[in-house]
Amino acid sequence: MLDDLLQHLGLAAFSLKGFGPLLLQGTWMTIKLSVLSLLVAVIIGLLGASAKLSSVGILRIPAQIYTTLIRGVPDLVLMLLIFYSLQTWVTNFTDAMNWDYFEIDPFASGVVTLGFIYGAYFTETFRGAILAVPRGQMEAATAYGLSRSQRFRYVVFPQMMRFALPGISNNWQVVLKATALVSIIGLADLVKAAQDAGKSTYELFYFLIIAAFIYLMITTTSNFFLRWLERRYDHGSREALR
Repeated sequence: MLDDLLQHLGLAAFSLKGFGPLLLQGTWMTIKLSVLSLLVAVIIGLLGASAKLSSVGILRIPAQIYTTLIRGVPDLVLMLLIFYSLQTWVTNFTDAMNWDYFEIDPFASGVVTLGFIYGAYFTETFRGAILAVPRGQMEAATAYGLSRSQRFRYVVFPQMMRFALPGISNNWQVVLKATALVSIIGLADLVKAAQDAGKSTYELFYFLIIAAFIYLMITTTSNFFLRWLERRYDHGSREALR
């Protein structure tokens, strides 16, 4: 259908030798996987940063072990371990309960796996950003009678984001590129689509170049949004310096 539309518009050259729909589906899969993995990683990062900054050892020590292990093991190894471990645990549980075999959806597993891996990096990003917020701001908020949640929402979070956004931007690009690893667990992402198209036409280099260009377009577009966020959260500090 996409090829027919492109030919009708006189853009047959952009049909990509009949593999345009496949690459489009792969691109959409990559975007969905990246965004949802980012959300999971941000949530884990906020929880992990709070745990690492906690004075309670039962929270701080596991968070420290988590970030140390995750950042010290290659992403590909972690993805294989987590993906197949999840399936093994689920299978063992269903067997123990005498339930029918349940297979984990590869997309959901990919989101959880990437989010868990990069949650460790976001943990360090948010931890550094929280530490960069002047302690006097928290003391002033406490003096005004704000609750802990109110202090985080109105005082810590806006200032933390100003310090964290450069790291978030970098982590986002890493997460986006890391989605290329999900092809090993059966997901038809952009890289998998480019490989299939290239093997079918014996023009693998051509389709990998197309995939690289699509990745570049996604990162470039997202960078405009992230720069807008940086200007938004930096607005108050720039005004104060004038």
